[in-house]
Amino acid sequence: QVQLVESGGGLVQAGGSLRLSCAASGSISRLNTMGWYRQAPGQQRELVATITSGGSTNYADSVKERFTISRDNAKNTVNLQMNDLKPEDTAVYYCNADLVIRYSYNTMNCWGKGALVTVSS
Repeated sequence: QVQLVESGGGLVQAGGSLRLSCAASGSISRLNTMGWYRQAPGQQRELVATITSGGSTNYADSVKERFTISRDNAKNTVNLQMNDLKPEDTAVYYCNADLVIRYSYNTMNCWGKGALVTVSS
């Protein structure tokens, strides 16, 4: 069984910063691309940022220059540093990972349960 657990959400004023973390645990042989997605009330889930196992990153245009994704392969964690937050960043942020299951060649895509980020104006 594989589990992704997010932490670090909360309430912050516009212009402030938050750091989200996601820890992967369970029967994992290898973590491939990891990422963060978000879903605002009444809207579809959207990509925020992704990072490959080699460190290549991709960002949504709306968060470029403000958010930074990073990972620690030894600890099976991925982080999202969010600076200059805006009210429109308010959403539930979900961690996502493509991974290979231990002792097999089977792959799976896994989601965390989400962390709420609220940015007040």
